[in-house]
Amino acid sequence: PVTAGSIVVPYGHAIGNEKWRESEIAQRLQGQIRLIFEDGLGLVDFHLSNRTCILYISEADLVAGDEFKRRLVWFRNASSLKGIVIVEKTQISDQYFLAVQKLVVLELGMVLLPVANQGEASQLITQLVSFCVRELSRERSSNPFLRKQYSQLAEPAVLRTVQQIPGVGKTKALLLLKRFGSIHQLCNASVKELELALGQTAAREVYRF
Repeated sequence: PVTAGSIVVPYGHAIGNEKWRESEIAQRLQGQIRLIFEDGLGLVDFHLSNRTCILYISEADLVAGDEFKRRLVWFRNASSLKGIVIVEKTQISDQYFLAVQKLVVLELGMVLLPVANQGEASQLITQLVSFCVRELSRERSSNPFLRKQYSQLAEPAVLRTVQQIPGVGKTKALLLLKRFGSIHQLCNASVKELELALGQTAAREVYRF
């Protein structure tokens, strides 16, 4: 099973296949990202978001034979997820790398990222999770249908920032974030839009600020 579309990744988290729980990658990721382990991820090693996942090809996988190739082809044919393939490129596995690159990039049309070891892989996964979070935040702030959900996920720092506006306490700050979804949207709001949330006098104060 590929588990395409059946995994829901909480905002700002990553989900790892249970088989990686005691690995060096998992140990290094702890404290860097919020990592949850689950059984039954099938072909996937790590889910970074609801749409993006990682398939990890180790040095041992490359040396052992073609099983990893079948796994990649199965994933590509069965899943609508964006799969990123991380491959351990070492002195031992270097002789197999060009063939893997051809399969992953040219034949399957997937992203391939080489790493020297699991420590380097953990740094890469941390960066990819941060990238996924930023992309999701941008999507939520620009999509009016997701603004309400986004405001519930607003960090305390965002709420405190809005409260710095003269005349805006916690209640008005929550109203503004609920209506506009993000500080970016709030900054671009017109006086009329602000009036619908705050009334005429307060709206003009906020707009001037």
